[in-house]
Amino acid sequence: MKRILIGLIVAAVLAAGGWFGFNLYVEHRVTTGIEAALEQIRSRGGKASHGRIGFDLPSRTLTIENINVEPAEPELANIKIAKLVAVGVRQPDEAHFAADGIEVSGVEVAFTYTVRAKVKANYKIPQITARDFAGPTRAASAQLSGSIMDVYRFMLAQFAAVSASSIVVPTVMVNIDAGPSTAGSGDFVYSGLSVGNVNRGKIEMTKTDRVAYSLDVSQPGKPEKMTAELSGLEANDFDATAITAALDPQGSGDDGFHRIYRRISVKSYTVMMAAGVRVLIGGFSFDDIAIQPSKFRPAEIMTLMPADRSVPTAAQSREMIAKVADIFEGFRIGKAEVGQQTVETPQGTGKLNAVRYDQDKIVLEGLDMPTPQGQFKMEHFALKSFSMPSLMRWAAGLVTPGRAPAPDQMLGVFGVLAGAEIKGVTAPFKNTRKLVTIDTLSLDWGQLVGAIPSKAHVVAKFVTPTDPSDPKQLPLLAAGIDKLAIDFDLGAAWTEQSNSFALAPAMLDIAGIAKAQLGITLGNVPREVFSTDPAQLMGQAARIEAGALAFSLRDNGGVEAASTQYARGKNVSRDAARQALADSVRVHREEIASANPEAGAAVDAIASFIETPGQTLVIKLTPRAKAPLIRMMQLLRTDPQSALAQFRIEASTGL
Repeated sequence: MKRILIGLIVAAVLAAGGWFGFNLYVEHRVTTGIEAALEQIRSRGGKASHGRIGFDLPSRTLTIENINVEPAEPELANIKIAKLVAVGVRQPDEAHFAADGIEVSGVEVAFTYTVRAKVKANYKIPQITARDFAGPTRAASAQLSGSIMDVYRFMLAQFAAVSASSIVVPTVMVNIDAGPSTAGSGDFVYSGLSVGNVNRGKIEMTKTDRVAYSLDVSQPGKPEKMTAELSGLEANDFDATAITAALDPQGSGDDGFHRIYRRISVKSYTVMMAAGVRVLIGGFSFDDIAIQPSKFRPAEIMTLMPADRSVPTAAQSREMIAKVADIFEGFRIGKAEVGQQTVETPQGTGKLNAVRYDQDKIVLEGLDMPTPQGQFKMEHFALKSFSMPSLMRWAAGLVTPGRAPAPDQMLGVFGVLAGAEIKGVTAPFKNTRKLVTIDTLSLDWGQLVGAIPSKAHVVAKFVTPTDPSDPKQLPLLAAGIDKLAIDFDLGAAWTEQSNSFALAPAMLDIAGIAKAQLGITLGNVPREVFSTDPAQLMGQAARIEAGALAFSLRDNGGVEAASTQYARGKNVSRDAARQALADSVRVHREEIASANPEAGAAVDAIASFIETPGQTLVIKLTPRAKAPLIRMMQLLRTDPQSALAQFRIEASTGL
């Protein structure tokens, strides 16, 4: 029995020694592995150290203290970690490890980058917690040449090799130091950052409860701070694959669009600026953000920056703008929306209910803002077929040192947009208390010939007060017309197959006065007439032939207003005034009819139109033979009767 007892004691001692010995062996292996990882930094001339390393075998808990990494490459960040604890550590193979949970505390990250000025950024992260983490035992290698793009590629390479079910960071504090004489310094605080389902280059969800910052936006001699708070930032379904391809220094031939975010949204955003200005935004969102790796090449713009960081020349600026246009062409947002925006100033408060972007259309809704004359309101404003790449390329073409942009360059704006639309405007009329209201104002153009549209359509419906400062409007005021309700519709189009140009519809309706409609056709209109070269334009315009003209005028009170005004001036009755006005037209009948008898009928129709209010006057002109337009216009100025003789004239009136 005694021997058995002694044997059990010896076995227990040996087992305990083996247990602690194995624990020390595992700890040694972990230490060796960590040293090998840090040696990668030292081998490049950097500094890397750590404090105590401990490993508890039953819980497979790894503890590392006082990690300090200072890479030799200035573009990489210096990192300090007070303590790292990994629970449930295991190594499925030599190249990878996994852990049930990782807690990191006391993280400090500092790096410096230079873009014209040296900027320092310091991050302090009290705690990071990751669950179900898996990643490589060694960092992915990367070629570092001092470019910020190399840093991005390096970070994406590490990100593509890890996975975690969740990462939680309660607080991140950031200090940006742009130097004493440069705006841009500030402090940022991120609260409640959480990341869900990280899987080798993809993230299902990222949330931040709150971002608050204070930023120096001073101008020379004008110190100024801007503070802001953003809440409810969320990004869904991030995929870094396309970004990695776009940052490939060898370039990418991938012309397809690949989504990098399904949605990015913010619940609210508030900005406080100097002089009592506050901006509040009730949230915004961006859906289906995608890039085209073959065109989204931000690294190429960086190479265009002057090596000595001097101001780019005009040629360099044009090239940079063209490259930026390529980037915009390779960047796509399916849909975007900005919620209600409020700007509070000492002079008043302005509001904008929403800004929406859908494919190629930008819409502003519900604008309400103060002006020195009064409040300005607009229900709807839209830019049609807006193209940011086209805008950038157009802007690049305007930059020519010592030379103003040519007319065709300025007209290039028609290729950037296809139209604009305004609805529901209420605006102060000059310095009066009266208002101008615009129900609709719509402009559309297209079918470009070079830079000039050969097709256009304008629609306007608005009400404006009668202006007493305009002598031409005094008769309207005298007739009791204190506002003008105007409905205008004008369309024009050139048809290349027939070389014809038509002005139709052309309608002007002034409520309470008259409604006029005009239709004009021109023949033999060559393509070359759409030119910004005055010599070419005049040379080709000589070929244009006058076509048919149809004009109608509906009296809706204008004749009566003119008669009333005439009657007051002459102190006669309105009937006598109408007759006098009609007679003043007939007095020229014989003179006009001598060249073209049909013109006499037109004079009779006009006189009858004046004599009987409420009628519609219709006049149609049809050329008797081919008539050059320029020659006809010259005749109208010098010999109107001969000009009228070139046309068949039909005229009539009716109720």
